[in-house]
Amino acid sequence: MDIFDRLKAAAATDWQGYVDHSFVRQMGAGTLPQAAFRHYLVQDYLFLIQFARAWALAAYKSRTLADIRAAQAGLAAILDETELHVRLCARWGLSREAMEAAPEHQATVAYTRYVLDCGAAGDLLELHVALAPCVIGYAVIGRALAPEGVEALADHPYRDWIAEYAGDGYQQVAHDARRHLDELAARSMTEQRFADLVGVFGKASRLEADFWQMGLDADHT
Repeated sequence: MDIFDRLKAAAATDWQGYVDHSFVRQMGAGTLPQAAFRHYLVQDYLFLIQFARAWALAAYKSRTLADIRAAQAGLAAILDETELHVRLCARWGLSREAMEAAPEHQATVAYTRYVLDCGAAGDLLELHVALAPCVIGYAVIGRALAPEGVEALADHPYRDWIAEYAGDGYQQVAHDARRHLDELAARSMTEQRFADLVGVFGKASRLEADFWQMGLDADHT
């Protein structure tokens, strides 16, 4: 059991509340209202801008070239993700400029600033634990929503989003992030510290669930 599995098991309720949220289940079933998905996409675009800052902070916090390269890869993956959002939002006539001008929802602020605070106040391991529910969790969700592969999704209304995270490219990003988390834990984690890291992982997972809920709530406003 690697460190990610240990964290996931120790924060099982928070983790399940995130990966099995109603937003995720509705998206998988193809019944998620378009308004909810559109609102989520715009906020997730703003979210990714702040997460790009977190990966830049990870590079600053790094003391080895290997850690800096890992942060560079994470930052590159985030920038690639933003392009998916731009493409999808263009379908509704939303430009990149309009997305960037949208106000951040409080759920976006709460989650991203929590991660940045973990990075600013803590060490590199704490920052990567705070990032893990997003970076690795989206790969888990993507794979779960495409159990028979991306091609089997056919004309699913959320095919492009699911394909992004179920695809080999993002799955490799998550695999690399998981391996790097293990390497960081081997260097600086004690069993006494593990409980604190579970708290960080659980909080980040709850904030992820709040982010999904924000999307669902937007459909009723």
